[in-house]
Amino acid sequence: QVQLVESGGGLVQAGGSLRLSCAASGSIFSLNAMGWYRQAPGKQRELVATITSDGSTDYADSVKGRFAVSRDNAKNTVYLQMMSLKPEDTAVYYCNAEIRRSWLRGADDYWGQGTQVTVSS
Repeated sequence: QVQLVESGGGLVQAGGSLRLSCAASGSIFSLNAMGWYRQAPGKQRELVATITSDGSTDYADSVKGRFAVSRDNAKNTVYLQMMSLKPEDTAVYYCNAEIRRSWLRGADDYWGQGTQVTVSS
């Protein structure tokens, strides 16, 4: 079994910063891409940032220059450093990871439980 456990959400004023963490644990043969998505009330889940196993990153246009995604492969952990936060960044943030559980099978998608980020104006 595989688990993704997120931490670091909370309430922050506009212009502030937060750092999210997501640790993968369990039966993991290899971790491929990891990333963060978010879902605001009444909206669809959207991509925020992704990072491949070799460190290549991709960002939504709305967060470029303000958010930074990174990972620690030794700890099976992905981070999202969020700066210059805006009220429109308010959402539940979900961690995602492509994980192979054995050499016999391909990668499956796993999701964390979500962590609330609220930015007040």
